[in-house]
Amino acid sequence: MIQEKRLLDTFLDYVKIDSETGNERAVCDRLVADLRAIGCTVTTDEAGAKAGSNGYNIYATLPGVEGSEPIAMSSHLDTVTPGNGIEPVVENGVIRSKGNTILGGDDKGGVVAILEAMRVVSEQKLPHRTVEGIFTICEEGGLRGAKNLDYSRIQSRVAAVFDGGGDVGKIVTSAPGQLKLTAAVIGRAAHAGVAPEKGISAIQVAAHAVAQMKLLRIDSETTANIGTFTAQGATNIVPERVELQAECRSRSTDKLRAQGQHMVDCLQKACDQFGATLEYELETSYLSYEVGEKDPFILQIEEACSALSITPSQVASGGGSDANIMSQHGIKAVVLATGMDKVHTVEEQLTLKNLEDTARLALQLMLCQ
Repeated sequence: MIQEKRLLDTFLDYVKIDSETGNERAVCDRLVADLRAIGCTVTTDEAGAKAGSNGYNIYATLPGVEGSEPIAMSSHLDTVTPGNGIEPVVENGVIRSKGNTILGGDDKGGVVAILEAMRVVSEQKLPHRTVEGIFTICEEGGLRGAKNLDYSRIQSRVAAVFDGGGDVGKIVTSAPGQLKLTAAVIGRAAHAGVAPEKGISAIQVAAHAVAQMKLLRIDSETTANIGTFTAQGATNIVPERVELQAECRSRSTDKLRAQGQHMVDCLQKACDQFGATLEYELETSYLSYEVGEKDPFILQIEEACSALSITPSQVASGGGSDANIMSQHGIKAVVLATGMDKVHTVEEQLTLKNLEDTARLALQLMLCQ
């Protein structure tokens, strides 16, 4: 029932629309027009002003059979850089860019799959559940679109977030929460050749702290990483200031908070030992989510996969997505794979089979169960 050529043509059109994070307006306008042409009721919001974007979140409703359980389907509209001037190429069943940009399958593969499935149920007048298409901006920039959704507009209590890597059929039933740590270690400047003993080297203090931290893979649920460690100055001056940016993630909220506090404690102890000062902010980016392997929604997804001869598999993820934010607002959200591969690189690619299977799975989930 999916029209493969239309699906591919739509995907190629969408990836050619520049939509790096914060510059989604053009793709937002195109999607609104396409959704309204199907017969969806479409509304937008003012999330762009809060998220630092010229675009907006999109809420599209396709009313279904009365009494059926509504389902939300979501994908994000922004891409990472370099995402301007994308020229897609289709060869031997694989879609790539020409090699100087990303492809944008993350996440326009999900966007057009949902759009095609909506087109099919509308055109063929298939009995279907009420479908709410939720399309967000600024996902790549810290899930800011999802954080600024108007959740009072969403009636669905379950959501399929088409934004996962790997072949279609993979269901991300759990994903970690994330804390971000921004810190400054402040020492005391002095002449490094004349009176170094009068200074307090912020680099020495911060390096000592980092050396005491548990980092990278902590356990099967938890990771931590220092992303930046920055100090600027001349070699003849004891450095006064170091700035760090770090993160930790865990599928356990208790472990997440413990790891964040551990990193702060290491910094504070080093500052106390050397006489430096610590300034820091420990921010919760998002919390973890977990849906049980026998949950009715997971079973629905598995049954939909099986009906299409797609083998389902449940996995745990190490990354966050809009599903994490939706889960904090009473929506049972899980990430579904769309076949995206080598994302965030100029080698990104997507097979035609996975693009088509994503649309078929979206359609199967829309149909009345």
